[in-house]
Amino acid sequence: MMRDLEILQTPSPNFGPRRDGATPSLIVLHYTAMGSAEVALERLCDPEFEVSAHYLISAQGQPHQLVDEQHRAWHAGAGQWQGITDVNSHSIGIELDSLGNHPFAHPQIETLILLLREIMQRWQISPQNVIAHADMAPDRKSDPGPRFDWQRLAREGLSVWPDPRPCPHQDWRTEATRFGYPEDAAALSAFRARFRPWHKGPADAEDARCLAQLHLAKNTQQS
Repeated sequence: MMRDLEILQTPSPNFGPRRDGATPSLIVLHYTAMGSAEVALERLCDPEFEVSAHYLISAQGQPHQLVDEQHRAWHAGAGQWQGITDVNSHSIGIELDSLGNHPFAHPQIETLILLLREIMQRWQISPQNVIAHADMAPDRKSDPGPRFDWQRLAREGLSVWPDPRPCPHQDWRTEATRFGYPEDAAALSAFRARFRPWHKGPADAEDARCLAQLHLAKNTQQS
């Protein structure tokens, strides 16, 4: 039996209206890269820094809500995903209390799973649209990084993971653009941090195959 989420309300003044009538269709995962959840909350609630997120989950698994989901939090910044350039207006941002240099805490991931289920059901967001901050801004961001367990989320039906079977594919750049990555030289690093952690070298056929499988799975689920 799933436990109920007890979300602490920690309001941030750093938000605005979603633009052009947008509603959430993406969820962007971040890590805070700060010393503690308390320090991160202070920064995310400080009007001087003009940054926020909808939620922050401490390493101990305590969720905080900083911005109402109806509003536009200031978490994503410049970048794009699947052609969406105002990611803040189309997304919900979740910050994870972590430096990103070690595996994420078990209680934190358990809370993230519960929170994702609620948000995705509420807004009808597909697993393909749960993305890394690095996915939409690969030239300047690396979070949540290679130590985040995307496979665990995929097993829970909350994200995606490539099928290991072979499939027809085109070159890496074509497949990356088709999946949603911006045309940026750093996109390969973002892709690998998520789907092929620690793999090095230039783009290869396995990178392209993984992306083709992800695109194939997306089309299968939508049909």
